[in-house]
Amino acid sequence: MKELSVKELFELKKNDLVLSIVNNHTTLEKSITDASLHRPSLAITGFFQKFPYRRIQILGETEIIYLQSLPEDTLYDRMKEIMMFNIPCFIISKGLSVPNQMEYIANELNIGILSSRLSTGRLFWALSRFLFDYFNPSLTIHGTLVDVFGVGILLTGKSGIGKSECALELIERGHGFVSDDLTTIKSRDINLVGFSQKDFGYFMEVRGVGIIDIERMFGIQSVRKETIIDVQVELMQWNENMDYERIGIGGEKTDMLGIKIPIINIPVSPGKNVAVIIEVIAMNHILKTFGYDAAQNMQQKLLEEIQKKTRK
Repeated sequence: MKELSVKELFELKKNDLVLSIVNNHTTLEKSITDASLHRPSLAITGFFQKFPYRRIQILGETEIIYLQSLPEDTLYDRMKEIMMFNIPCFIISKGLSVPNQMEYIANELNIGILSSRLSTGRLFWALSRFLFDYFNPSLTIHGTLVDVFGVGILLTGKSGIGKSECALELIERGHGFVSDDLTTIKSRDINLVGFSQKDFGYFMEVRGVGIIDIERMFGIQSVRKETIIDVQVELMQWNENMDYERIGIGGEKTDMLGIKIPIINIPVSPGKNVAVIIEVIAMNHILKTFGYDAAQNMQQKLLEEIQKKTRK
């Protein structure tokens, strides 16, 4: 099971979430194993049935005002009762001050308290997005990812088929480069998002030339940190005995991380301009998202023409 310590969370997100540590630094060693967050409004009133204590507990203005309204002995007993559960940490929104009893018990029971200057809603949204992305399953595949007219195209195929060369021509034609050779994919909401395994630059291997730096060679406008993957294009050697798609009605789908996207098989042969075909695939995908399918439209017109002739 994937884990993230409270200390790692603090180091990764202290700037984005404007985080600071409220109690002892030694309390940040607990592990976070649940991507969901929880506001323990019922727990601080003494109701612990179905209390999701394994989640990060977010305390907003409502919870802090309620705690401050309690008599000191009641506040102490209530917070100790809550912290007897194996809570990973508390995060307080709006930079609010926590009661002294809470800080004392948290130090005693080794539970971290962090403070964020963000509003409760913004904190909840930003932290949820980070955690779900962190804990989401991912896969890494042998492929090149490009952004063509805003459509994420994942180029796959056997080594040496020409994925990098095709991507290079697309970049030269003004499209965006995301990753070469190895692409890491994660699910985000209902989309697949792809990005490079490398976090130190945008490099591509071109056989016979070597490693080139796409960002330095073509400019910052030619690269993308990540992109939604809309279509997978499988490049394969031309085989006259293989039955390739001619019309495009229906179309094949491939499943990655439980999300299905179209997959198109493109035969590669000498003199074939694959980059132009990739542009056509991207533009055709855009038309389909706007509700226009050329293959279905043509089929409908043919049926109408046949019906006209049969009436005569």
